[in-house]
Amino acid sequence: MSLHIQNLHATLEDGTEILKGVTLEIPKGEVHAIMGPNGSGKSTLSKVIAGHEGYPVTAGSVTLDGTDILKMSIDERSRAGIFLAFQYPNEVPGVSNANFIRAALQARLPKGKEIDAVAYYKSLYQKMDLLEMDRKFTARAVNEGFSGGEKKRNEILQLMMLEPIYSILDETDSGLDIDALKIVATGVNAMRSPDRGFLLITHYQRLLDYIKPDYVHVMAEGRIVKSGGPELALELEKNGYDFLKEPALA
Repeated sequence: MSLHIQNLHATLEDGTEILKGVTLEIPKGEVHAIMGPNGSGKSTLSKVIAGHEGYPVTAGSVTLDGTDILKMSIDERSRAGIFLAFQYPNEVPGVSNANFIRAALQARLPKGKEIDAVAYYKSLYQKMDLLEMDRKFTARAVNEGFSGGEKKRNEILQLMMLEPIYSILDETDSGLDIDALKIVATGVNAMRSPDRGFLLITHYQRLLDYIKPDYVHVMAEGRIVKSGGPELALELEKNGYDFLKEPALA
């Protein structure tokens, strides 16, 4: 079973094509990383998978364990097991972290079933401790007044509580110092499982020093142009994207 992207094309609302035939398969149990120059379509891919309405799909398919998700709403995709950690997490004034996560979990339960409050807070606090988050953050509004590192930890806390099937992390390492990066990576690695797949979008090898990918893909001009093992990220770190200038890839 897998998240399967086949010949995916998508545009901006003005018709400018951003994704130009992306094909990628992420089986459960694997971590795939996408790297590439600015403007190559990496973040657009994450938003299209999650259901952002600002990027109309013009061709191709995205299936989740064989089910077409392009016809699903954002909420339906989330319930089906898709999770997106944003490059720039949104603030939600007036809604506490604890209530936000609890509401998301409650929405996934069968009608009439309620979350056990004691078990919920026990699980929440365990995960906050792993992420070295002060428990006072449960009462604070979602991401309001948080530092960049605190926002990223909060995204991983949501990931850990919601336990999605496929997690897309869009530049989760952006803006993190080395200590915060290690903590975030610890949370992600704790969620690795044969029943869960990950797509990491990043510019830098340093994230992949702590979250070891099974495969690395290079994206350029809206397409996957090269794939390989973890060593590919090291090659990119050393040599950059000069190979993209080769005539075969023009």
